[in-house]
Amino acid sequence: MKILIIIPTYNELENLPRLLPEVFSKDINIDVLIIDDNSPDGTAAFIENEQKNNNRIHLIKRQSKQGLGTAYIAGFRFALQRDYQVIFEMDADFSHDPNEIPRFLEEIKNADVVLGSRYKNGVNVINWPMRRLLLSWFANIYTRVITGMPLHDATGGFKCFKREVLEAIDLNKVKSNGYAFQIEMNFKSWKKGFIIKEIPIIFVDRVKGSSKMSKKIVREAVFMVWKLRFQSIFGLLK
Repeated sequence: MKILIIIPTYNELENLPRLLPEVFSKDINIDVLIIDDNSPDGTAAFIENEQKNNNRIHLIKRQSKQGLGTAYIAGFRFALQRDYQVIFEMDADFSHDPNEIPRFLEEIKNADVVLGSRYKNGVNVINWPMRRLLLSWFANIYTRVITGMPLHDATGGFKCFKREVLEAIDLNKVKSNGYAFQIEMNFKSWKKGFIIKEIPIIFVDRVKGSSKMSKKIVREAVFMVWKLRFQSIFGLLK
């Protein structure tokens, strides 16, 4: 089973030298795709140097910051053009623990999508300010109420898909970023009848680097849930 872990980056040079060896140690079938948005700290140059000695590392360089959603869509296309069977989304900052990867791989055997859930068993978030924690918590309640998705954490970004899920979703129609992107992919997977399994994880806020959260990302998510609901009602979901 070939596995691709997609890691979008912007100024992650401090984290990648530690992260990559840990990720590769979890399974011999893992490849990593870094999608870098022209990081000024030299992230892409570091990856290019690593590629000289490791053919399991792949890189897509983009000319500017284009957002999380478009990065993952580029990664999904990369995976579907090759023979990867399981495709991960993962952050570069250790907020997603590489030690959880084997558990995802075990759970995906009996599911189509596996979500790392911060809220399945209470609240498992470390080092977040209370304001951001409450924003995330209520965003997920709001999403569950409006869309009807039976998920505790529809906005989380540590997850994996079977290839068949991504093949079934029209990636040309996915235009969202940030929280909204995660909600949209989960909703479309759920509406197409795929089995989604949530597993509890502990989310630790980044120690190095800065958060990419913004008010624009929050607003997009607020409106996305209504857009998805109406698309579903009127049979417009792709």
